Amino acid sequence: MTNDQPGVAAGTETPGPRIGNRHPLALVLFALTAVSGFVDAVTFLGLGRVFAANMTGNVVVIGFAAAGAPGFSVTGSLVSLGAFLVGAAAAGRLARAFRGRRRAVWVRAALFGEASLQGVATVLAFAGAADATYVLIGLLALAMGLRNGTVLKLNVPDLTTTVLTRTLTGLAVESRLAGGADRLAIRRVGATLAMIAGALPGAWLVLHHGIGWPLLAGTAAVTVVACVYRERPDATPEGSGA
Repeated sequence: MTNDQPGVAAGTETPGPRIGNRHPLALVLFALTAVSGFVDAVTFLGLGRVFAANMTGNVVVIGFAAAGAPGFSVTGSLVSLGAFLVGAAAAGRLARAFRGRRRAVWVRAALFGEASLQGVATVLAFAGAADATYVLIGLLALAMGLRNGTVLKLNVPDLTTTVLTRTLTGLAVESRLAGGADRLAIRRVGATLAMIAGALPGAWLVLHHGIGWPLLAGTAAVTVVACVYRERPDATPEGSGA
């Protein structure tokens, strides 16, 4: 059986579905979920009610703006959507370039790419670059596309890092109330709390101190995660309910 996903060749770690909640990769994805809260707080509250991480929201916003609803930007949302798709395509290229190598090496490369793009946006924000709104949106959406494409390839259930609709649906439909085993409840609740943990301080910083500081916080978080993320080649994977 073949698989074009990095990290599943002989001698490498097992595929994403077997990653437990305390596995280093899962911890990385929880941290990135919080960063998504920072990024969308910046773009929605500080850059004209546009999303960089949540493309479902962007498509809806395009519909609102096209219908003439005030306060929404078709151009901003289209820039975000286009940049996101480019970033996701780049993630696919990156995954193929790292095929057969250790998963941690591939993931760190993607994380450093995301951190670099967010870092450029942070510098521009602090520099107060005039008329840079669309550039900032594009950079952040490009970073989120790169991340989303990578996370899709990782295939870790209920840790998409940017959207929670499926996560919350799973939490309800597999709950004991619905007759399920609730096996991934901790992960799903954790992902939800992580998003809030990023969105809340991100929004506060945007409203009281501008967009530079939340961008700096998000960039720093991704950089630290990229630097510390390691996996032992001989590690035994935890069960997904760990």
